[in-house]
Amino acid sequence: MENPVNLRLRPQSCVFAHLARGAVLRMLSRLYECSVMHARLHPRAHRFAYRIYFLALDLDELPSLARRLRLLRFDRPGLLSFHQRDYLPDGPLHNPTTPDAAPPAPASPPSASAAPLKARVLALLAARGIEAPADARVLLLTLPRVLGYQFNPASFYFISRADGTPLAAITEVTNTFRETKHYVVGAEGLRADPAQETAFHLRTPKHFYVSPFSDVDLAFDFRLRPPGERLVLQIDDYEGERRTLISTVTSLAPPLPLRDRSLAWFSLKYPLVTLKVIAAIHWEALRLWAKRVPWFAKAARAADQRDLHHPHASVAGHGPRRADVASPASPAATPATIR
Repeated sequence: MENPVNLRLRPQSCVFAHLARGAVLRMLSRLYECSVMHARLHPRAHRFAYRIYFLALDLDELPSLARRLRLLRFDRPGLLSFHQRDYLPDGPLHNPTTPDAAPPAPASPPSASAAPLKARVLALLAARGIEAPADARVLLLTLPRVLGYQFNPASFYFISRADGTPLAAITEVTNTFRETKHYVVGAEGLRADPAQETAFHLRTPKHFYVSPFSDVDLAFDFRLRPPGERLVLQIDDYEGERRTLISTVTSLAPPLPLRDRSLAWFSLKYPLVTLKVIAAIHWEALRLWAKRVPWFAKAARAADQRDLHHPHASVAGHGPRRADVASPASPAATPATIR
């Protein structure tokens, strides 16, 4: 496929490109130790950062990983586990942007939830008009379940051809109401980022209640560099042309092979990582409330929350609408991922 933006794609920038160079790799799946940073610029400054780790799973390798790893279980309970059913849910979209749009589902089997995750990824791309061959590689960046508890504010899928050519990226965003929305960008979104590395770029209306301290009519600006020796992901919020929030995920070191000893080390270094994330969300919400940052009730903009899976009763029902902007009272009744 011809590069649509005439960029010179550097194979070393993408872990998949080892295939193109003919390198012999045992596994493409990796572990990334990362710093997650959020910097709110408006209406009041607020910044925080914390460290976590991400699984980087090549979906073609799941059967082999399940045989090889003891600490990370696949589609079954464990201290650390990964369940394909946790991702890309099926069923109709709530309040679709295109009213007659049918939910994406692979041709076989008929239930998307019963299909392997890779099949659901390719079906979603096809529904968005992005053609990906059956031998495309899919790398998923996500957090594991810990003692059965699962919460991923954002999971990232990077899709490439077998020769390493980037095809698409999907960001799966989940709020603490457990609503999910997918943001998809194809190869037409490839750009050179400020460091002159190739990255997927997409600016699109958010139409999603991610935080009670950010309205739903802002825009997301995604800059997603295909994972390699470094991981650099950025999602910003824009109100018109004014950037109001910066969110980044940056690796702290080259990735580690996905092995039991690496998982054991990260489990000791970052115990209960998913609980750490959800606790940080609520702690930072309390700090923002203490700074008297205005918050937005979820039910106030129900009609503007679009293309959702698992809609909460506050938008799926027909209850009374609240005021558009609440006073700086406690946001305890409106949990959402703080970004």
